Amino acid sequence: MSEQCYPMTVLPHISRLYADYLAMANAPADASVRLWFGSEPMTGGWMGRPVAVKDPDAVADALARQSREFGAGARALENIEKLRGGARAVVTGQQVGLFGGPLLTLLKAATAVARAKEASARTGVEHVPVFWLATEDHDLEEVDQVSLPGKNTLETIRLGLSSAPVPVGGLSLGGANLEQALDQASELLGWAPVSELLRACYTPESTLGGAFARFMATLFAEHGLIVMDAAGAEFHGLGQSTLRFAIEQAAELEQALLARTKELEADGYHAQVLVAAGHSLLFLLHEETRERQALRRTADGGWKAGGRAYTTAELLEILEKTPDRVSPNALLRPVFQDTILPVAAYIGGPAEIAYFAQSEVVYRAILGRVTPVLPRFSATLIEPAIAAVMDRHEITLSDLFTAKTAEALAQRLGARAMPIEGKRKLAAVGNAMDAELTALTEYLGAMDASLGRSATISGNKMRYQMNRLRRMAATFEVQKEASLRKHADALVLQLFPDGHPQERVLGGVWFLSRCGEGLVDRLVEEAGLMCVGHTVVRV
Repeated sequence: MSEQCYPMTVLPHISRLYADYLAMANAPADASVRLWFGSEPMTGGWMGRPVAVKDPDAVADALARQSREFGAGARALENIEKLRGGARAVVTGQQVGLFGGPLLTLLKAATAVARAKEASARTGVEHVPVFWLATEDHDLEEVDQVSLPGKNTLETIRLGLSSAPVPVGGLSLGGANLEQALDQASELLGWAPVSELLRACYTPESTLGGAFARFMATLFAEHGLIVMDAAGAEFHGLGQSTLRFAIEQAAELEQALLARTKELEADGYHAQVLVAAGHSLLFLLHEETRERQALRRTADGGWKAGGRAYTTAELLEILEKTPDRVSPNALLRPVFQDTILPVAAYIGGPAEIAYFAQSEVVYRAILGRVTPVLPRFSATLIEPAIAAVMDRHEITLSDLFTAKTAEALAQRLGARAMPIEGKRKLAAVGNAMDAELTALTEYLGAMDASLGRSATISGNKMRYQMNRLRRMAATFEVQKEASLRKHADALVLQLFPDGHPQERVLGGVWFLSRCGEGLVDRLVEEAGLMCVGHTVVRV
């Protein structure tokens, strides 16, 4: 089970807005953060609340057809029928990263499953988990790769797909160096059984989005996860009302978002998405090239995308005839999603949740309500060999994040490995020197202010040299015991690669290769334990 639940602030680069969101329960009743989000993270007030969509039969029919294409299991199809009958959806989503993307993809899906199970059990109202594929995104660089640990370094596998700014989900794998990427991944994964699953999903006949969908549907088959790709005309037709509103009321939405930006800045936060005059919440696919182009409003009340001008009437005609050509941006996407699905709650990461502080005004304008957003399960998975090294050196995850680099961690291990007599002598000299320097500086400062400043500068130089001596002694221990540097390198590679938390960098498939099929069940179990922070999971 979980070894420890750390505060989320143990992770680097956590925004103040996200930290305040997690601490919302302790905020004053009139705090802005309470007004910007649909529900406090852990109160459970979102569970069982009425949520409806215009045509549940059409949604269920579309999901069923698509799920069969993805090779979904019986439980996912059963959950689709539950949606037809009025069940609520607990939704999460992610970009369609190569071979399943980073570990956080699995953590998001596991959280959606856990929260849906919890809500169903507590309220008696059916809730089902849905994974929304971000196939309409055009940022290829983020998805055309996966990073896996090698023997001593982080290895990045790339497909080398076409770099045209088109929706990434529809890119064919047939023209990429797929076989080479699969071989490289299989070798790094130790030819574990999950390598065969990758080969079954990622085939030359597949698209990047389709392969990702089959992979996730297979992994979470026993948990009934519904994998959904809303990029096609059918789902865009179901969400057409929101896209139409974003066209017809673009000016009003812009003003509301600009006002929210000022509110965020007044409270000391920053806007996650830059909103400028003339920007809209929409993209338009080029009719022939399928290039995804940002739609911008012009001063004369018209529109422009990719150098071509459009009238509002022309855009509405495009939306009516070919709705899949119009797609939402990051702020409109959750509202578009909630127009199609009966969403009880959305599971998001830190950046996504920050988006919701801006999206709230779009939700209010279009749907007249706000969907609660809940934090995804955040975790570092630690294998037995790595756990043994941490235990041997008494290193915690917090120690690792503080050290930041393998070099700094090796220094810390060297200092701890120093003979106790050496530690005592260095501590005694350092403490005595510090005390005497402090007393001398105060004495000289009382005599003359400039003399005191000079004493402070000289004292800082002596303290620096004392710290340098400590580092030299630690370095000697590292050089004497080569395993210390190897251990530091291994810990950073596995737990803090490239200075980032493991969950954001390492491919989830790597952990599947190490832990087997039971990992998904374990993650769902851990996600259900409700750590509102960062969990260490020893696997």
